[in-house]
Amino acid sequence: MKVDWLFRNVTVVDGSGGAEYRADVAVSGKRIVAIAPALEVEAGQVIDGEGRVLAPGFIDVHTHDDINVIRIPEYLPKISQGVTTVIVGNCGISAACATIGDAVPDPMNLLGEKPQFIYPSVDAYARAVEKARPAINVGTLIGHTTLRNNHMDSLYRAATEGEIAAMREQLSAALQQGALGLSTGLAYASANCAPTEEVMVLAETLAAENGIYTTHLRSEFAPILDALDEAFRIGRHGRVPVVVSHHKCAGAKNWGRTKETLAFFDKMRRQQEIACDCYPYSASSSTLDMKQITDEFDIVITWSEPHPEVAGQTLAQIADGWQMSLHEAGRRLMPAGAIYYNMDEQDVRRVLRYPVTMIGSDGLPNDPMPHPRLWGAFPRVLGHYCREERLFPLTQAIHKMTGLSAARFQLPRRGLVKVGYYADLVLFDPLMVKDVASFADPKRPAAGIEAVMVNGVMSYDGNQQIIGRAGRFLRRQDTIKEQV
Repeated sequence: MKVDWLFRNVTVVDGSGGAEYRADVAVSGKRIVAIAPALEVEAGQVIDGEGRVLAPGFIDVHTHDDINVIRIPEYLPKISQGVTTVIVGNCGISAACATIGDAVPDPMNLLGEKPQFIYPSVDAYARAVEKARPAINVGTLIGHTTLRNNHMDSLYRAATEGEIAAMREQLSAALQQGALGLSTGLAYASANCAPTEEVMVLAETLAAENGIYTTHLRSEFAPILDALDEAFRIGRHGRVPVVVSHHKCAGAKNWGRTKETLAFFDKMRRQQEIACDCYPYSASSSTLDMKQITDEFDIVITWSEPHPEVAGQTLAQIADGWQMSLHEAGRRLMPAGAIYYNMDEQDVRRVLRYPVTMIGSDGLPNDPMPHPRLWGAFPRVLGHYCREERLFPLTQAIHKMTGLSAARFQLPRRGLVKVGYYADLVLFDPLMVKDVASFADPKRPAAGIEAVMVNGVMSYDGNQQIIGRAGRFLRRQDTIKEQV
């Protein structure tokens, strides 16, 4: 037997959550073709993985990389931390299916500028991804705010019956072209006026197409239980699985309430499919939101269109320098981006440990000074929370990044180290892997990631170099008929 690649003497953590084991793993073409304690095969390339872990490539289920995977196809921030697949189109905003009028509305402006929104359908977006040949695989959700932007003259009201019908028709076409599901960002002003019933009607299209519903809740602050109830009602109405995006209890008065929210998850999981994703930090990042301005915790400005010179300063420092209130300073900075130190560490740990929590970076790649989660989320789970803090065993940490995510988003033959599966693989040193990106210096590749393979092509090496680009666009129809 002749194979293209042979990983010898590796510790396999296969993504299932099961026990690790010692093996040789062989790859030919795009697939894993053999796994055994000792393989006697002829190999084009051999990697001795003694003392190293071989795991499925990590799946980042919550990203805003829609345009950047095409514009910067090497995409070092993700592949350098072992990510081989990203899910884009989260929080109600997707580049796929967007048609921009006069200006890019908030928060769609997180994705890029008006000239970059040139993908009016999923097919158009898929063609652009395939032409760009990014280093990583890409699957997309369709954003509710994107649909509203396409069919409404104002985002700051409820949609009419006719507008909802037009949104539903476009969503149905997008799902038939391979979108994974629908996302909402109901906390944002551009979607907050949408009543629950508006989303319910759109969710009705998902079940027939085997789609999923993901949501940035209407509130992550005091009304969070009501917001969760709304999300779960939408899922039950549409008869579809629900993923709660970047689950957190935000705001100092809300700290500790993950005990309540996760108990609610437990209760509702008895009657419907529910999961969530989480990033491993106690600070969030988004556009500057006047509703979130407070003196209860630090807010760091990452960018400001009218005042770019203040990036990196806290809102309190800026307000003090300008001799005005926090809210006055906030209004003067708009539009702007911010990092909010609005979470409690124990809440973060509770959510990370929860059995159906997946890992998502939620990084904002266009921020001049991005949250370090863009470059460090996955190695931070492995290094800080797994190895140092012993929050969970390595097998569980890997499962949350791979097998659990592939199953939830229905990505066939991905997320496991298994014969016949796509060779999306990451080789890392379990004693050295860690996040290096920091709030002060956020654009730094992780330590300890030694090799990353995507679809059987070695794509990233221990010298922190991109050496291959073999990513694909992953269509939802692949769950029914694989496109090899």
